[in-house]
Amino acid sequence: MNKEKLGRKIIENLQQAGFEAYFAGGCVRDRERGVVPKDFDIATSATPDQITNLFSKTVPIGAAFGVILVIEEDTPFEVATFRKEGAYQDGRHPGKITFATVEEDAKRRDFTVNGLYLDIRSNQVMDLVGGREDLRKKVIRTIGDPEKRFLEDHLRLMRAIRFAVQLGFEIEPATFAAIKKHAKKISLISAERIRDEFVKILTSAQPARGVRLLDETGLANEFLPELSKMKGVEQPMQYHPEGDVFVHTLLLLEGVKNAEMELAMGALLHDVAKPNTFQRAPDRIRFHGHDVLGAQMAREICKRLCFSNDQTELIASLVLEHLRFKDVFNMRVSTLKRFLSLPRFDLHLEQHRLDCLASHGNLDAYHFTKAKYEEFLKAPPPPSKLVTGQDLKAFGFEPGPIFTDILREVEDQILEGTITDREGALDYVKKKFVNKGRP
Repeated sequence: MNKEKLGRKIIENLQQAGFEAYFAGGCVRDRERGVVPKDFDIATSATPDQITNLFSKTVPIGAAFGVILVIEEDTPFEVATFRKEGAYQDGRHPGKITFATVEEDAKRRDFTVNGLYLDIRSNQVMDLVGGREDLRKKVIRTIGDPEKRFLEDHLRLMRAIRFAVQLGFEIEPATFAAIKKHAKKISLISAERIRDEFVKILTSAQPARGVRLLDETGLANEFLPELSKMKGVEQPMQYHPEGDVFVHTLLLLEGVKNAEMELAMGALLHDVAKPNTFQRAPDRIRFHGHDVLGAQMAREICKRLCFSNDQTELIASLVLEHLRFKDVFNMRVSTLKRFLSLPRFDLHLEQHRLDCLASHGNLDAYHFTKAKYEEFLKAPPPPSKLVTGQDLKAFGFEPGPIFTDILREVEDQILEGTITDREGALDYVKKKFVNKGRP
């Protein structure tokens, strides 16, 4: 049974027990847009205790706010009691909730397009806040006074932009003005919540527009001040005819649509250190070391936004390695193979393609590297550990930096194809290092 049918089963059980129950929020919005919903939330007049008593598998994920998770055939559904909310005390949660009518429940929601309910008995949408008209106009508008809505829950400041870019809608002028007025309030929200909304913006179909809106409203400056520093930072015209670092970054993001989060973040931050490394040299503008400093800054930003260690390292790698593509034509085979073996090299390759398209437009290095990468994936893996530390001790070497030098050079020869077995590896060490008296 598909998810919608399971949700309907829950609603029918609630209705048969004498309660009002409807599909509510995003699933109704998406249905009205002709989009298949991913999740189906349910709103009901039943209280949390009544919901728990009616269904065999429940989890009280937010019973204090009237939300119970109902498990139907191993599929979870949020079932929320109609409620109205008292004053918000922390800019995120109401200090008190009171169970209420569906009309009152609609008025406490964030945006009109999210304030719709579907009655499965009549298959009619209940619109108590003007949401269907805003869907038709493709507008994001708060329910009621926008300033009040944003002062209640500061995360709504970012959610407005997230819905605008996910749905391709405009933000209604009064709503937009209220976001700008209260942008600083976003700093009171936890980094994890900001990160989650930011990631949804970056992985939407309009990430560049999302970043522009975050910048225009002042929200970005509260959690990513490095972004505004890119503005006005000149670049050499022969490589970047498109304009400054900020313009280039947004152009790159234009191509990162519905992408993986790490690629989107790598694209956003690949030139984050250019403002800090800008130099007007006699021959042209230069940004020496912006890749290394950029990777360090990317790690600091990812830590600030509470990304996982694995996510952080991949994003930092995308920043650190992005300049290496210009050297691929002259790399030794071993150096090129090491480059191609970077974790998620497919993301490095795609970021480089988009970087080129957002600047000089020359894709020669991309096509060359892509072809080599496809060859690399098809080739059998090279033999590894043909020489060990124990072997080097047997040759008379003392553990230390020399171990690293020798093992690295043996690995180079393996990657070059000049060493293919252990006998050849040991012979190479003996001739290259032992016979020269290195121990």
